[in-house]
Amino acid sequence: MSKKTGKDKAKGGNADKTISLNKRARHEYHLEDRFEAGLVLQGWEVKAIRAGRGNMTDAYAYVKDGEIYLIGAQITPLIQASTHVIPEDRRQRKLLLHRNEIDKLIGRVERDGYTIVPTAMYWKKNKIKLEVALAKGKQNHDKRDAAKDRDWDREKQRAMRAHNKNA
Repeated sequence: MSKKTGKDKAKGGNADKTISLNKRARHEYHLEDRFEAGLVLQGWEVKAIRAGRGNMTDAYAYVKDGEIYLIGAQITPLIQASTHVIPEDRRQRKLLLHRNEIDKLIGRVERDGYTIVPTAMYWKKNKIKLEVALAKGKQNHDKRDAAKDRDWDREKQRAMRAHNKNA
């Protein structure tokens, strides 16, 4: 029995795997601080997420009684996995964070008018983690500026490729 080296670990299944991304969050909000949170899930939810049935497009987090909850994330139940439970696919789920992180989030939300937005759901060592970010809403002109910048970057890349090809 040999120990696994760093190369073996990189090849193995220990890599973080993304379950779901909230691409809309980057478009709608200015994202600032990011936090990694655990999720309180039921068994059928974990099975459904393993089957690729997690969606968090309309999800957001809110503060209630000094704790943070995720609402609006949809986990569609599997028929065979939830025979004895009545599943609710959009129920509120508690987020697990350290107390100092919760205090920081609560302070920024209540004082500075930030929103807590989930940006990614992923596997980390057989646990489902959620990345949440402190966010401020973008105005329409900010969204247009971001789109212009993205298009300009794309044009620059095309021009550089064409220039390098001809050189």
